[in-house]
Amino acid sequence: MQAAIVRSESPVEYFRELVESAMRHQHLATHELTSFYVVNLLAGFSHVDHQAHEQSDDALGVRFVKALDAGGVRRRHELRSVGDIALFVSGYFSDSLHRSLVAADYYIQLGEHAYGSLARQDDSVFGQVFDELSWKFVAFVDVLGEVRDRSALATNVDLLRLYERWLRTGSRRSAELLAACGIVPTASAASSVIQ
Repeated sequence: MQAAIVRSESPVEYFRELVESAMRHQHLATHELTSFYVVNLLAGFSHVDHQAHEQSDDALGVRFVKALDAGGVRRRHELRSVGDIALFVSGYFSDSLHRSLVAADYYIQLGEHAYGSLARQDDSVFGQVFDELSWKFVAFVDVLGEVRDRSALATNVDLLRLYERWLRTGSRRSAELLAACGIVPTASAASSVIQ
């Protein structure tokens, strides 16, 4: 029997497979509910209506300060939104941040603090999730980066972008992804590029 060319699966199923694979590959141990949260975060950002619902003219840092000043349910909602956006942007769009006024570490610090603040005020099971997201934030940024890379390497432009990232950073992970696509980067190529 011939394998199906097109797979029919929901965004949650698609991202669950990618997130679990990236976590295994990066040896990241986490609670099941935390990985479920990250999968749902990615699935939520894949819907167009999510972005319209979360739009604000304020910078993410300003939103964080306003969230800390808010109370009750609004505070929880805003802190969660800041943490989610910071994780998504720093994980999925880290390449574009080097051309931005703010670096990835800005988003990482905001995300860690937002999730940490949320964990301290939430004594439910989700408090543990937000606590783990806070202290493993950078590891989850790497997981999202790997999910992005595995889901985006579909065109020659994507491969070229990955190769340019490897030339700029010398990233071992980028080299491994290139090798998996049949491109073996060498140190002589990186050293001959004038930057």
